[in-house]
Amino acid sequence: MAVRLRDVAERAGVSLKTVSNVVNGTVNVREATREKVQRAIDDLGYRPNLAARNLKYGRGGFLALAVPELAIPYFSELAAKFDAAAADLGFMMLLDITRADPAVERVVLSGVETHMIDGVVFSPMSLDVGDIQRSLRADVPTVFLGERAIPPGVDHVAVDSVAAARSMTQHLIDIGRERIATIGRGRGVSTGSVRQQGYQVAMEAAGMPVEPDYLRATDEYSREAGRAAMHDLLRLPVPPDAVFCFNDVMAIGALRACAEAGARVPEDVAVAGFDDIAESRYSTPTLTTITPDMDLLVSHVLRLLTRRIDGYTGPGERVHVPWTLTVRESTRGRRVRR
Repeated sequence: MAVRLRDVAERAGVSLKTVSNVVNGTVNVREATREKVQRAIDDLGYRPNLAARNLKYGRGGFLALAVPELAIPYFSELAAKFDAAAADLGFMMLLDITRADPAVERVVLSGVETHMIDGVVFSPMSLDVGDIQRSLRADVPTVFLGERAIPPGVDHVAVDSVAAARSMTQHLIDIGRERIATIGRGRGVSTGSVRQQGYQVAMEAAGMPVEPDYLRATDEYSREAGRAAMHDLLRLPVPPDAVFCFNDVMAIGALRACAEAGARVPEDVAVAGFDDIAESRYSTPTLTTITPDMDLLVSHVLRLLTRRIDGYTGPGERVHVPWTLTVRESTRGRRVRR
């Protein structure tokens, strides 16, 4: 027989209403209670009745995930997690690739067919705060991802990139690196500019100079961009002894440039990234990186989105998900700082 909400309530020792609140995300539930209900759901294998739920709420049963591209593994890995988690809630996830095109991003916010899409998860790349405010439709539940500037009052889930980048930079300082470069500095309020801020805070706190020649901007976050920037750094009269790339894909490119130039990692130059994509665990050497809690990120996004879908009209919530500094071979094995 199919598992019912009542069965979950009995297993968890809570009311039917509490289970409904956890499943639908309609109200805040104490974390301990939510975990207890989730354990009961997992133990019993409960799955929402999609047809009945959509009929009750007048839904289409579809969510949209809008990301700049899938060539960056972070987004493809994130999309896979959203797809699985949305299915557990009884939704089908549709994917929209914006290519960081402002016109396409505006369509995501203003042109959604509301009778088909129940809600949108959106990682903007090109739109600024004003663009988002002008294009965002009040009748389309939307949750934003990423570190770009987002208008106040909307639901937004992100990693605290300033704190994470500061921690990574401090790690490089602690292992004795004195000439620390960055790859991926952005313009305006972008992911790269936010991570650059964390780097500069750590350098200034340590009393270490920030050399302009060591700050490499890139037009894209690709392997080739990381490779080209790393080659430029290695050609400097005094090359850096550590490089912090603002995503793992660029760091993989930087590792390739080091191999091509005969620079040993980490003996001559330490290399670090950000995102902990699967590739970083299989590179040679394996890559030190920042590991966001992607499962918790997805959980928070879907909690906020289903709450909006179910009729919540209150103020938006901004959530910072935790992260971990994951140290691997690319920053191990070097002298102590003099």
